[in-house]
Amino acid sequence: MGADLVLEVLGEYGGATRVALCEYLRPREPRRHLYRLVADYPRRGGRMLRPSLCIATARAFGAALEDAIGPAVALELLHNAFLVHDDVEDESDERRGRPTMHAMHGVPVAVNVGDALTVVGLRALIDNGAALGARLALLVLEEAERMARESIEGQAIELGWRQDNALTLADGDYLEMVLKKTCWYTTIFPLRVGALIGSRGRAPLEPLLRFGFLLGAAFQITDDLLNLWGDEARYGKELHGDLLEGKRTLMLIRLCEQATAAERERLHDVLATPRPERRPDDVRWLRERMDAYGCLTHANAVAHALAGAARHELAASFDALPPSRDKQFIGALVTWVLERR
Repeated sequence: MGADLVLEVLGEYGGATRVALCEYLRPREPRRHLYRLVADYPRRGGRMLRPSLCIATARAFGAALEDAIGPAVALELLHNAFLVHDDVEDESDERRGRPTMHAMHGVPVAVNVGDALTVVGLRALIDNGAALGARLALLVLEEAERMARESIEGQAIELGWRQDNALTLADGDYLEMVLKKTCWYTTIFPLRVGALIGSRGRAPLEPLLRFGFLLGAAFQITDDLLNLWGDEARYGKELHGDLLEGKRTLMLIRLCEQATAAERERLHDVLATPRPERRPDDVRWLRERMDAYGCLTHANAVAHALAGAARHELAASFDALPPSRDKQFIGALVTWVLERR
């Protein structure tokens, strides 16, 4: 029942967001090397989790869908801007079942398209001012600025680990990075902006930071696990791509902690190798060592513990609200993020 509700709401609110997105993705000049490409990633599909969570939270707090659609659209545009830039930085080959932007059009064009998506997302936030009023629109804009800053800082931490070939990280380091890189724009921002809109700025936002972190971290760890054991056709990215990129996931951090001295030496050498030169045998060896040390089991247990804590924090922000389909959806997400495939 919970999973059915999640998919139903994602379909409904995702559909409403896609319709509203059309205004910002309309053809214009320069078309060939910019605006036609700006529409590419947003039109590739996706579950629309972030805009749906924003709309559902706003409605749970008493707003109409129309009041939240602007920030939902802006969030989806900013999300796709991050994806274009992330794919360049990670040297990824595939996104949502198709070649990445830079693989098709080159790095300079892809970076510019990502920048354009950011600016178009900002336009959607500005346009939303008429519906929300100046005071509330400014609060939403301030939340967007913090979300973008936190996400960029989290990306810098992760890129720095790869640049420095860091091997002495702990679970806490990973969770701090994920708080910034993933949680702020995937769960914290949608929750906080939805609550701001629905309560007209009166709802306390601090509990939503805690709930959003726990939910978002469980989501990201599960996403990392899906990169190793998921269905590539449904996952939308290349399987084992995180190993090719040398991403410091919870599983890789666990492997570095548990490995023997000889294994750590090979780990150092493999992870120091540039992605284009990393061999399939190295990726297979990394995965075999992860299985030998129970790294995936460890990460899965952490994700379930975080989700359990999220269920507790959910009450702090939502128990006082009247029963609603939107409130049920938000609660059902806690289980869904662990069980999706």
